[in-house]
Order: sequence, then C-alpha cells, then structure tokens
Amino acid sequence: MLRTNRQNRRRTLAGIFAAVIAGASIATQSRINGELAVELQDSTLAALISFGIGLGILTLIVPFVPSARAGFRTLRTEVTSKRLPWWYLTGGAFGAFFVLSQGLAASALGVALFTVAAVASQTISSAVIDRVGLGSLQKRPVTVLRVVASVVAVGAVLFSGLADLHVDGSFVLVFLPLIAGFGIGWQQAINGHVRQVTRSPLTATYVNFVVGTTVLSIATIAYGLVRGWGHQFPTDPVLYMGGAVGIVVIVVAAVLVPITGVLFFVLGSVAGQVLGALALELFLPTDSDGVAATTVIGAVLTLLAVAIASFASQRPPKNLLSN
Repeated sequence: MLRTNRQNRRRTLAGIFAAVIAGASIATQSRINGELAVELQDSTLAALISFGIGLGILTLIVPFVPSARAGFRTLRTEVTSKRLPWWYLTGGAFGAFFVLSQGLAASALGVALFTVAAVASQTISSAVIDRVGLGSLQKRPVTVLRVVASVVAVGAVLFSGLADLHVDGSFVLVFLPLIAGFGIGWQQAINGHVRQVTRSPLTATYVNFVVGTTVLSIATIAYGLVRGWGHQFPTDPVLYMGGAVGIVVIVVAAVLVPITGVLFFVLGSVAGQVLGALALELFLPTDSDGVAATTVIGAVLTLLAVAIASFASQRPPKNLLSN
C-alpha cells in the first residue's frame, strides 16, 4: 500500500512537471507566432507556417518510428471498421480555430481578456469531459477540490492580466475565445483517445497537424483572395520554430490526458503558460515597462491551483454530482 502511494505521488509529480513544461512551451510558441504575425502582418499565414513546419518535421520523423507506423495501421483499421468515428480525427481543427480566433479577437479584446475567457471555457469543458468520459478516457468525478482548483486557476489568470485588461472592440467578440477554449479541451480529449487506440502519441500528433494545416490552408487562401498577397518573409530562423515547439505540446498532451484526465493537464498547462510568460517578460522583455506585480501573484496562484488539483487526485473522491 505504501509503495503504491509513493508510485502515485511520483506519477502525479511527473504529470505536473510535464504539464507545466507543455504550458511553458505554449507561451513560447505564442511569443514566436505573435512576432511572426507582426512581421508578416498576417496572423493566419503565421499560424499556417507554424502548423506547416510542424507537419513537415513530423513527416520526416514518423516513417522511421516503428510504433508510429504501427499506430497508423491500427488507425486505418479502426476508422474503416467504424470502431473509431471519423470525428475523433478532427482535433487539429480546434487548434486551428483557436489560432484563428487569436488573430480575430485578441487585438480587439486585449490579450488579457482573451486569455481569461479562453482559460475559463477550457477549464469548464475539461471538467465536463472528465465527468462524462470520452471514448477510452476514464470518467473522473466532480469534487470540491477539483472545483476549487479550477476557480483558483481562472482567478489567477484574471488577476495576472488585470494590468492589461481592456476592450477596444465589440464585447460580443468574447464569444470567440469562449468557443475556442472549449474546443481546446475537446481537442486534448480526442487526441488522448486516438493515442490510446493507436498506442502512439506520434500518430495522434501527426493527425492533429494534418487536419490543422488543412484548415489553416483554406483560411489563408480565402483571406489572401480578399486581402491580397505580397508578404515579406522575415529572415530570423527563430520565428519559424513555433511548429517545432507545438509538436512538444501536442505529444505531451496526448500522453498525459489519458493518465491524468483533461482538467489536471489543463491546470498544469495554465500554470506553465503563466510562468513561461513571466519568464519571457523577465529575460526577453518586449517593452520597458517591466513585469507587473499582478503577473507575479497570478503565477503563484496558478501553482496553488495545481497543488490543490494534485492533492485532489490522491484523495478518495467525493462526487458533487450523483450519477
């Protein structure tokens, strides 16, 4: 019994660390893609380049990984036999919509409000998915501690962005990050199920990038026909690394979600995003204003949320909702 408890604690700590690293990677990817979008003056094209480079990297890697090749054979069998419905392969579309919504709404709402709305809906959708279960993913009860951890996480993101909270456009646009955040929770869940079915996180990740790149290609072509072409591509190679960073995020999520549940991963990644953004502002600042005290306090609160969630995962659950 003692040995099992130690193993659970180690697994929980490993899950927290991996989720935080994934979140920090998201913050890094956002900074890279944001700067690329500024250089190109086109956020849709920047997102396509990020997804496309990620897809290119995976295309070079996947054929040489036996488990990934076996995963695609399993995937084909499961889809053709209809044991795996086709819509389980659409995770990348939700990631693409999230990126597109950033370009459409983040500038009008402000990054802070966009992030708060997206994190709030992502947290709610993750808790719902955990509650009802999805495919091979284990059902996880709604408990007091999980609710408290979710509220603390959303509050932490809100508090960390207080200094920049503003609305320059129509408040109706807040529905975009709300929908996008819900989609990210769904994306992580169905990618986790595909990983379970194929037994290969690389297979799930590759499918995610194929679908996301396809959606963004259509959006970029449509936007280009309306707005016109004539972009000047920057020469800084760092601005083209967003796709490589994105691979890390999707792989880690595909591995962790079936083990920890969607909500636990979301809380850990939110903490990583806030901490990663804080680190970037400290060591690679974009302006001379320095780091706001609210950002630092918000980062601490996200860690508190993760601590509460990890404590909840090690206690016998008391479900708030009856079956």
